[in-house]
Amino acid sequence: MMPQHPTPRVCSHCDGFPVVHITTGTTTPDGQRRTLPATCPACKGTGNRTAPAALARAGK
Repeated sequence: MMPQHPTPRVCSHCDGFPVVHITTGTTTPDGQRRTLPATCPACKGTGNRTAPAALARAGK
C-alpha cells in the first residue's frame, strides 16, 4: 500500500539546510557580527527536491 502523503525528498545540494547566514567579517557597534543570508539555488530555499515529473508539468 502506498502512503497517502509521501515524505518530501531532501535537496541534495543543501541537505535540507536551504538558508544559511555567512559572516561578513565586520561587527556592529554593539559587537555583534554582521551576516548575510544565502539561499540554496537548487531548491530556492525550500530544502526539498521536487520530482522531475512535477517540474515538467510546472513548466507548461
